[in-house]
Amino acid sequence: MRVFIRIGLALIGAVLALGAVARAQKPPLLPEKDVAALANELSGETAKRNLEGIARFHRQRGSQGFHGAAELVAERARAYGLSDVAILQFPADGKIFYGTQRSRPAWDAQEGELEEVKDGKEVKETERTAKKIASYEAEPIVLAEDSESADVKADLADVGEGLKESDYAGKDVRGKIVLVSAQPGAVQDLAVGRFGAAGIVSYAQNQKTAWWGEEENQIRWGHLESFSANKTFAFMVSLKTARAMKERLAKGEKIKLHAVVKAGQHPGNYEVVTATIPGANPKLRDFEIAFSCHLDHQRPGANDNASGCATILEVARTLQKLIGNGTLARPARTIRFIWPPEIEGTMALLNGKPEFAKRIKAVIHMDMVGGGLATKAVFHVTRGPMSLPSYVHDVAWTFAQFVNEQSYKFAATEKAEFPLVAPEGGKEPLRAEYSAYTMGSDHDVYQDSSFGIPAIYLNDWPDQYIHTNFDTAANIDPTKLKRAAFIGAASGYFLAGMDDNAATLAADAVELGRHFRSATVQLRLRQLRGYNLVTLTRSFLSSEKAIDNSIWRERPADLNPSQILVESFVVIDELSKRTRFQIPASGDGLLKFVRSQQPKGPLAVFGYDYFADRAKVAGVDRPKLLSYEGLWGSGEEYGYEVLNLADGRRNVLNIQEAVSAEYGWVPVEMVVEYLKALEKIAVVEQVK
Repeated sequence: MRVFIRIGLALIGAVLALGAVARAQKPPLLPEKDVAALANELSGETAKRNLEGIARFHRQRGSQGFHGAAELVAERARAYGLSDVAILQFPADGKIFYGTQRSRPAWDAQEGELEEVKDGKEVKETERTAKKIASYEAEPIVLAEDSESADVKADLADVGEGLKESDYAGKDVRGKIVLVSAQPGAVQDLAVGRFGAAGIVSYAQNQKTAWWGEEENQIRWGHLESFSANKTFAFMVSLKTARAMKERLAKGEKIKLHAVVKAGQHPGNYEVVTATIPGANPKLRDFEIAFSCHLDHQRPGANDNASGCATILEVARTLQKLIGNGTLARPARTIRFIWPPEIEGTMALLNGKPEFAKRIKAVIHMDMVGGGLATKAVFHVTRGPMSLPSYVHDVAWTFAQFVNEQSYKFAATEKAEFPLVAPEGGKEPLRAEYSAYTMGSDHDVYQDSSFGIPAIYLNDWPDQYIHTNFDTAANIDPTKLKRAAFIGAASGYFLAGMDDNAATLAADAVELGRHFRSATVQLRLRQLRGYNLVTLTRSFLSSEKAIDNSIWRERPADLNPSQILVESFVVIDELSKRTRFQIPASGDGLLKFVRSQQPKGPLAVFGYDYFADRAKVAGVDRPKLLSYEGLWGSGEEYGYEVLNLADGRRNVLNIQEAVSAEYGWVPVEMVVEYLKALEKIAVVEQVK
């Protein structure tokens, strides 16, 4: 999982009760015998064994470790009897583009040692273990991704955060190794490029949650900028190690370090593992329901994201076995499984092989789905963006709510028809949340307007161990893996076999989902009404109008089974006639923009900023929207949706209303500025 996730509003109890009453104890959407078959066959222990295998590898993009993990997954897929098993390769050299993603060269490391030396000599052999600060061989997370080879002996200089020039004021860091609290990539151009530092030692902490900074022995995953001209190396250390260093330096003591690194970028390949369960209907088998995850991460990376990879592998094993032996009917549509590097691998797949983008009609994406009690994780079934409403999210939530009910009943009474408990796992209830759209993983790519593929996003957040050396298999719960696998398998199997009868059942799921969305909208509307009336500008009134009418009205677009997953369910994309504020668009609010056919993909990709790179050449300043903080969204999310909504039909005011309803009020001027900036870099065109 790439970025901090904003948690959606909790859903009100009355709606939860409605869902429980509506379905009672009968399994939803699928026949009870099919639900029983999935529940009995899915194994949290099998998933965890595969997870332990994946977590052995240091899985950076294009690396030998990633290749080893890819081979393991492919071998398991073949052993389970899946079809079309392949490891697809897409060249990555720093020059090739896949849509908006500039390919990052592969990165490998062979050695990374950081030791303290005294009086110009290394400490005695008997003291070496005590003075060794970091070892890539023992714990590869200590060497920041994209570090370059070096053999440096230099003094250590504490520059605090290291992000501002004032952090270096009065300190001569030229030729020294700087100690910083920020991520290495955020300081390298200033520390190395501007002030001549020889390297970096970082004690950057994890994403800020309630447990942020509590574990002083935690070491966070670090990375340098892939395309920086100021190549260097960086080591990551724990807060405990950094505090000891800072105290010694504050007392005037000198600390000399010896850094030895053998690592670097090189031309390589993005590798994407894929396999299928072919569909039964000759007319529909070219339509695919895909299961996605991301295979890359530092070692161990157990929950992020060996858990998602192992869980869709378990879904693949289970469905293949049950379909193969006739327990489950072979679905009409093909089911595909995809294990790529996060975001950039998905970008390479959908842009490098566009036939995949055409065939895939819905995605179940799993990124962090196994966190046990120690991780503090909350499990989410995350809806898609408002720019791409789809019934598939309600299908997933229907199954998740069923697991919530059954797992709570079992925990409270020890009696449940489908407790979905693994023998080696926990017995606590799942308590999944139905959450509004949040960014941060490959679901962003699929649901970008240039692809328009609805994605179910199953994910844990928060997780106190994400991106650290403590993200180990010991913290993974087999029961959680089994339950995530069930929600995914049931959803994917239902969608792959959808016919007229199933479409009617899906419409019922949409009706239930509407109650949850309505509750969220009403809660948000109350928040907005609490603003001082002086702030209710014309744009704000328009956004309140949009929110007040964003209780989605959904209907089947076409119940023909050959079309249901092509056209999907649609939202009536017009404001209700009961609008209280009739604010006509004028001036720039009347402008309409349409997205260009190329490049495809979101502008916020992995390790590369498409907008910033193109804007620099075009002389375009960074738009205010990208730094804006709304009530429920940040600048990246506003930018993502504004571009998605630029379809040539909506005018600027329509787009401003929609994103205000989704993430909180934003001035229409910011939306105009951003769209005009996108026009200057040829991402959108103005409709005359």
